[in-house]
Amino acid sequence: MNSINMNIIAKDVAKGSGSLKVMVKDSIDIAGFQTLSGSLAYQDSPVAEQNAQIVDHILNADCQITAKTNLHELAFGITGINKNFGTPINPKYPELIPGGSSSGSAAAVAAGLADFSIGTDTGGSIRMPAACCGVYGLKPTFARVSRIGVVPAQSSLDCVGPFANSVSMIKTAMQIIDPTFKKDFSLSKTPRFAILDVAADEEIWQSIHDFLNQAQAVSEKVEVQSFNDAYRAGMQIINYENWQAYGALTKTGKVAADVNNRLLKAAETTLTDVENAEQIRKKFSQEIDQILQQFDAIILPTLPQIPPKVVDAENTTAFLNLTALVRPFNLSGHPAMSIPLETANGLPVGLQIVANQNADEMLCALAEDLLKAAQ
Repeated sequence: MNSINMNIIAKDVAKGSGSLKVMVKDSIDIAGFQTLSGSLAYQDSPVAEQNAQIVDHILNADCQITAKTNLHELAFGITGINKNFGTPINPKYPELIPGGSSSGSAAAVAAGLADFSIGTDTGGSIRMPAACCGVYGLKPTFARVSRIGVVPAQSSLDCVGPFANSVSMIKTAMQIIDPTFKKDFSLSKTPRFAILDVAADEEIWQSIHDFLNQAQAVSEKVEVQSFNDAYRAGMQIINYENWQAYGALTKTGKVAADVNNRLLKAAETTLTDVENAEQIRKKFSQEIDQILQQFDAIILPTLPQIPPKVVDAENTTAFLNLTALVRPFNLSGHPAMSIPLETANGLPVGLQIVANQNADEMLCALAEDLLKAAQ
């Protein structure tokens, strides 16, 4: 077992006789194991008495849960760097960050250690590491997948979702973790895509446009006036809720400096800030819904730039802009998937697709259709 290189915290967690191997982010309860959330502050915590509901779904599908995976401490960071339990190596791009906070879950799939893995996404924490590690990652519609037994217990933004090396396996995973998911959904017409006009590096956009041209996708550029406001509003809510969940841990002296400092800064967020953020949430959600009345899905980059190297990413705060294109959809709750692409120089790019609320099945079908058309 090597928690630094292979991102495994505990092996042989729970087994069925099924053929699918699954790994689960260590902010999700598995009976008989501690839920450490990547933090020494929970080192003396008792083991979980029962499984998270999603874990029961996985075991009831006769899958093998082979490990719990590491994460950016307290799921409050975007680089995936963890000073306490080690930083998972990005298997396909070893010099680059694995992305956070679900770093270990993305790295496990990229390394071929699991058929699918489970992460959580409060401000991009599935889609970002998926883009960094060159795998598929789905943030389902908010509340579509159960959060019972997931840390923190209360969140108005967090979603549980899968990583995999194909859309087909994403669909299989969703069918397992969300009993309402219909895997056999098919498209009835040629889809139309709205290309969201957002700021990203030229090489990122070039990779996405090349892919869409190859797929002969029908698309039109659109703008969302409140997009940047939604990004900031999402951070206000994350800060407020994380301080409520983890603020007491700042007194233990066991939280790494990067996360501890972010928590102390988060303590400055007021209820008035949150109330203002809720107003922006309403406006932004309405704008996205209006676009999705005219188009089947919205396309934009997952990340605005190539992921930084690990050696350059020690200061998490300096790279918060990496969440600029993912966090708004936590605020609105729409389902979003990151599809792995590469630049002409072989560097990772994520193409993000966003669909209507509870249209997770259609989102997966659209992704499969694009990929097939681009072959």
